[in-house]
Amino acid sequence: MSDSAKPEDNSSQPSAPLSRTVRVLGLTSLLNDIASEMIFPLLPTFIVTVLGGSRTSLGMIEGTADSLASLLKLAAGHWSDRSGQRRRFILIGYGFTVFLRPCLGLMTAAWQVGLARLADRFGKGLRTAPRDALIADTTPAAQRGRAFGFHRAMDHAGAAIGPLLATLFLWLRPGDLRTLFELSLLPGLALLTLLWFGLPKSAAAKPAAGHEPLRLTLKPFDSRFRGFLAALVLFTLGNSSDAFLLVRAEQLGVPVLWLPTLWCVFHIVKSAGNWWLGGLVDRFGPRRLIVLGWAWYAVVYLLFAMATEAWHAWALFLLYAAFYALTEPAEKTLVANLAGSERRGLAFGWFNFAIGIATLPASVLFGFLYDRWGSLAAFGTGAGLSLAASILLLWATRERGDQSSVAR
Repeated sequence: MSDSAKPEDNSSQPSAPLSRTVRVLGLTSLLNDIASEMIFPLLPTFIVTVLGGSRTSLGMIEGTADSLASLLKLAAGHWSDRSGQRRRFILIGYGFTVFLRPCLGLMTAAWQVGLARLADRFGKGLRTAPRDALIADTTPAAQRGRAFGFHRAMDHAGAAIGPLLATLFLWLRPGDLRTLFELSLLPGLALLTLLWFGLPKSAAAKPAAGHEPLRLTLKPFDSRFRGFLAALVLFTLGNSSDAFLLVRAEQLGVPVLWLPTLWCVFHIVKSAGNWWLGGLVDRFGPRRLIVLGWAWYAVVYLLFAMATEAWHAWALFLLYAAFYALTEPAEKTLVANLAGSERRGLAFGWFNFAIGIATLPASVLFGFLYDRWGSLAAFGTGAGLSLAASILLLWATRERGDQSSVAR
């Protein structure tokens, strides 16, 4: 079966096998997150404890890095629509990250980590929108929730394996964070090999007619898509980097040695949840699951603020994983359903751009509130913005969203 399956064929059975492209991209994400999550759970400790940075500097580093990636996704999605060469963007983007990520082990100051994270996120920015658009291109509409759920499940499975490997390494060589960071190159090389030989060269979108330049306008998209982006920006303002949850866990008494294990368990639940709930997106519609997920996020964030014991952190990370399972396949499915095939890469670019313009202020604001007034102010603000975003999403999509089979 060719990966050039017509994505708008709604008659395709949801139980049909996922395309080779989707499977390869899922395994690629698994390997990439093994490499990435060997590092991420320990990065807050590395910045704050080893290098002497503050929580505010941590928020600045993570927010700036994620914002750069999100802004670049807009341009990369547009370029992949124009050229039809989504595969090329995916290969270059992953390659950039694979070779730059291990450089974190060479850093001696927080600002240097910031530069390394910016370089790492540059690669992520190049690949993400073209990759998500390619998944939508090669998947029938009736399967998109399951396809994105599978991809995110593989991503989170890798994010579970990476911390396990980190825990084993630190058990054998306590405190040797720099060597651990450098070893992240090995799974990176494996994923580049898989992509080069496994991703079909025919896995490309048809180039869009003409050479329309990138414009910062949402006019090509309808009111439902624009309303969704507005709600997404508001939600993201209250959705700071998960690095702060690791800081909170350590504050509640979880030992540094067990932070990678906590991160591992968290991603196991996220992986299983995405695998299961991806199919529910196709059944009940993405809009309903997004609203439920954002409301769930608000509850869990308030509980993080009120937690007092180490075991609370373990329980809350498991509850927090359900938020990702509810929203990740649903958000990407909604983007794919609301965008026309000729602008699908651009639509995913706008989706990530909307997140990007709010990510930096979100993390900086959270870090400032945490340092100045404590956990209740920081987590409470995030919970309030999440509830407001849920209401906005319902209102902004009410006229046509409830009548549309793609937005329900």
